[in-house]
Amino acid sequence: MPAAAMKKELREQLKRQLKAERQLVIAGFHEDGKPEKLLRGLRQSVDGILAQAWQAAGLPANTALVGVGGYGRGELFPHSDVDLLILLGQAPDKDTRGKLEELVQLLWDLGLEIGSSIRTVDECMTESKADITVQTSLLEARLVCGQQELFNELQYRYDAAMDPQAFFHAKVLEMRQRHAKYEDTAFSLEPNCKESPGGMRDLQVILWVAKAAGLASSWRTLATSNLITQTEAKQLMEKERAFKDIRVRLHLHAGRREDRLVFDVQTALADSLGLQATGSGAHMRRASEYLMQRYYWAAKTVTQLNTILLQNIEERLFPKSGQALPINERFNDLNGFIDISADDVFEKTPSAMLEIFLLMTEHPALIGMTARTTRALWHERFKIDSAFRHDPLNRMLFMRILQAPVGIIHALRRMNDLSVLGRYLPNFRKIVGQMQHDLFHVYTVDQHILMVVRNMRRFTMPEHAHEYPFCSQLMANFPQPWVLYLGALFHDIAKGRGGDHSKLGTVDAANFCHDHGVSAEDTELVVFLVENHLCMSQVAQKQDLSDPDVIEAFAKVVKDERHLTALYLLTVADIRGTSPKVWNAWKGKLLEDLYRITLRVLGGEPHSADRELKNRQQEALATLRLYGLPSDAHEALWQQLDVAYFLRHDASDIAWQTRALYDRLNSDKPVVKCRLAPIGEGLQIAVYIRDQPDLFARICGYFDRKNFSILDAKIHTTRHGYALDTFLVTEQSFAKSYRDIISLIEHELGELLLSQTALQAPAKGRLSRLSRSFPIQPTVDLRPDERGQYYLLSVAANDRTGLLYAIANVLTKYKINLHTAKIMTLGERVEDVFLVDGSALNNARLQLQLETDLLEALTV
Repeated sequence: MPAAAMKKELREQLKRQLKAERQLVIAGFHEDGKPEKLLRGLRQSVDGILAQAWQAAGLPANTALVGVGGYGRGELFPHSDVDLLILLGQAPDKDTRGKLEELVQLLWDLGLEIGSSIRTVDECMTESKADITVQTSLLEARLVCGQQELFNELQYRYDAAMDPQAFFHAKVLEMRQRHAKYEDTAFSLEPNCKESPGGMRDLQVILWVAKAAGLASSWRTLATSNLITQTEAKQLMEKERAFKDIRVRLHLHAGRREDRLVFDVQTALADSLGLQATGSGAHMRRASEYLMQRYYWAAKTVTQLNTILLQNIEERLFPKSGQALPINERFNDLNGFIDISADDVFEKTPSAMLEIFLLMTEHPALIGMTARTTRALWHERFKIDSAFRHDPLNRMLFMRILQAPVGIIHALRRMNDLSVLGRYLPNFRKIVGQMQHDLFHVYTVDQHILMVVRNMRRFTMPEHAHEYPFCSQLMANFPQPWVLYLGALFHDIAKGRGGDHSKLGTVDAANFCHDHGVSAEDTELVVFLVENHLCMSQVAQKQDLSDPDVIEAFAKVVKDERHLTALYLLTVADIRGTSPKVWNAWKGKLLEDLYRITLRVLGGEPHSADRELKNRQQEALATLRLYGLPSDAHEALWQQLDVAYFLRHDASDIAWQTRALYDRLNSDKPVVKCRLAPIGEGLQIAVYIRDQPDLFARICGYFDRKNFSILDAKIHTTRHGYALDTFLVTEQSFAKSYRDIISLIEHELGELLLSQTALQAPAKGRLSRLSRSFPIQPTVDLRPDERGQYYLLSVAANDRTGLLYAIANVLTKYKINLHTAKIMTLGERVEDVFLVDGSALNNARLQLQLETDLLEALTV
């Protein structure tokens, strides 16, 4: 048979064999669910294929095929690379190079994802010395086939060149850089089960540095070397098996290499593991939530044991002879780490499990805990039981931690990492690792709560005063800020239980305050904050702050300045703690405006429309005088404006628009003026034109095509029939070239409005991947306002490109007049509120049809 035909036959035979064996192994996994068996089976199958291909290649005797990396470790995931080193005794000649090329091509033709390198032993040593990745892959080298003596030479020279101390430093630095890439948290809503903190890679780092130091090569040998206990070894093996199981299922579900637990696959993975949803409607807990909570608990355990092990290994590699400096009879300062004075400190004195965190707030120079202290605390945490929680000493210690002048957030985070916080507050333990599928929280509930406490703390720190100066000013004058930390700690603690978490959380907060001796006055404030933590945000972002009734109603809720200030600070900290994308300067302005207006009302100054009107007009006139305009420059325009205009615009906006329209009051052409928004973020755009029924839709269509996000819209019609509309818009590139963008908007939008072209049909933009995974049921709520003068139209839906333009088109179709629009985007969710009127709203049939069409527009 010709050589070419023989090669083809071999290729087809090996391909069939590989496919059949692979299918058999995967079928076995679907039956028994044992990931180790699958990983071993796939590796053995590939070993056999490689051996046959190697034999057929006819390479010289002094060569070897070596598995490295994960494949060298003896594991092969369904779609992982097969990492190979073709080891040569000497530089290849022309004939050998040809055979090597044919071998590599054959392996690729078989469908193997090969990661290959061809090196001599000398070249391996040179590359290993220069690249920590190569050095790590060779650490797990395994001879697949070929010359044993050559492989032994590589092993001998590699071991001789290994510097365990340098390797340890390099791998720890690499781990820290990897953790930073994943934001130093195991609690990402879409973690990478291999690379994220607390994932498989952290487990591998432990074994790598231990093996490089000659200390151990497995979890069992780590235990026999007294680096971990038998219990810890068992825990690590269990977590490793769980991660392998998840990663195998990810690969099989995706049909490719996929290590991320993205939203798209979480439900399918949960189903494959037999997890089921519980509850129904708003109180349903998805199967994926149970899956992810399990994952987070496993990652949390790995993070702690990783810390303990690396500290233990570091102590073996870098022994220190520092003297222990007594802190008290239970704890010492050992080389900057807090250390227990005896191994049984926590066993004999359980309250020391809280005392240690208090001491770390009182001694900020302490870097952390020694490995034996962390281990002892980790193992004794189960002593934090009902009796522990009822002990007056422990209650006093916990309160002192919350009241500490520095280090509070570090203490709470350490307590959460070590499961001390969850055991002391059992209801907090329930929300550790609990996901939030509301499309704007990007943290689990426990991490969000700690983020809100952190934000509160930053208001007290001078080095962060530049971030939110007004909040820092208020916090500086707020007595007992720890009361606010308590409110933050409990504000979301009841999530996931079913029912209103704001109401349920008040019971937990009240019980805690009663048990910990908090005064009746402070208890009332904490309970108030938990119950009303969403109130200020909803009023500021969804209601008309120019309406005296709205302000009066809110003032009745907060009652006094202390409650108002506390709620304002918690609201800002809470919104900032949901996601970096949710907070913006416009939300900040709305909240601050509501705070200041309400404070005046609480101070005895009624929210009078007449007084507010005069104040704004006087302030606007003062600004106009600075422009050098005639003293009567404002009169012609102001005579055409009603009270609502002045109450809905700041004095600076009134002055800016008056100046822009000073000599264009009866202009036949549209007037479009644009400027940087005074709030410091986005652009403010004013449009002045003879009113037309489709104006709002036309403007929204333009912004949509430019990918501008509308944060706010104020729609006004003058007495002589002109529209004076103001928009606040944002877009990522504004800060880089705002002058050019301003000129472009003023020209293009003016030309568009002048041309009177027909409205384009709204395009149904694609939903984001997150929105597709967790779709919102669109809602439309249309009801008269309290005076019966206008209607409030509220809509909620998944955010997408073109959504506001689609809404505007429907309003235009039914000749609905728009007065204000509050556009609230919460991550991937929009909740918009419009103040409208129109004859169609007085006809029940047309109103029903309007709501139906709006729902259709909101649905993708």
